[in-house]
Amino acid sequence: MKIGICDTTFARFDMGAVAIDELEKNATDLNIVKVTVPGIKDLPVASKKLIEEENCTIVLALGMPGPMEKDKMCAHEASTGLIQAQLMTNTHILEVFIHEDEEENDSLLKKLAENRTREHAQNLIKMIFKPKQLEKEAGMGMREGKEDAGPL
Repeated sequence: MKIGICDTTFARFDMGAVAIDELEKNATDLNIVKVTVPGIKDLPVASKKLIEEENCTIVLALGMPGPMEKDKMCAHEASTGLIQAQLMTNTHILEVFIHEDEEENDSLLKKLAENRTREHAQNLIKMIFKPKQLEKEAGMGMREGKEDAGPL
């Protein structure tokens, strides 16, 4: 099975390497195709190309928007583009964004980036290989990268 990984040079953490590590630790017989683009707004077309040109079954789109208002706007535009690419290809693209202002210092931001990336890589594995496990997790208030909120 071909899995696409798309990351950016703008990110301050190597999310692609972490995603690949997590996938390889938890699934066998994966053919991982990775591409790196400059910025977050480049993720939609790169993800679409991984699907259409590389025949990837699913893609992880990894990015780290900066803390400025213009960065938040770019993240929103990228997110909208990723949704459009999913609809155009009928293929899941798991968006994994870590916003630089989510944590108060670099140490906590790095921990968040690693945890969220690993947990989304695990979600990818569940979507492809263990969909019944996802059904059991429905409504459980799970959060990637931070503590789960829990069910109501």
